[in-house]
Amino acid sequence: MTSERKFICVSCPLGCGLTVTLDDSGEVTKVEGNTCARGESYARSEVKDPRRVFASTVRVRGGKLPVCPVRSKTPAPKGKLFDITRAVASLEVEAPIKIGQVLIHNVCGTDTDIVASRDLEAV
Repeated sequence: MTSERKFICVSCPLGCGLTVTLDDSGEVTKVEGNTCARGESYARSEVKDPRRVFASTVRVRGGKLPVCPVRSKTPAPKGKLFDITRAVASLEVEAPIKIGQVLIHNVCGTDTDIVASRDLEAV
């Protein structure tokens, strides 16, 4: 027995409505609705291993601003986002901070790093 999953593609600004057909074993047999190859790739990934780029802020000691924006260097497993949120919320870093600086290596065992999204000078 086959099943279908429907969702919106976020690979590009078009936002195509995708329909993914799965066989009994959960393997993708068909992707419909995409207007580019990225849509098919996204659909296959979303069904098997959904990932998201994480973005937030961290508290900063001694900086010109009290917080610094951060993000995951690569997309993280969707199921780990709440764990990552808790890890980032408990973090406080010392200024100065450089854009791209790794603030948490291998966050929550996801093989991705949390990095600074901007430079932040010390006061």
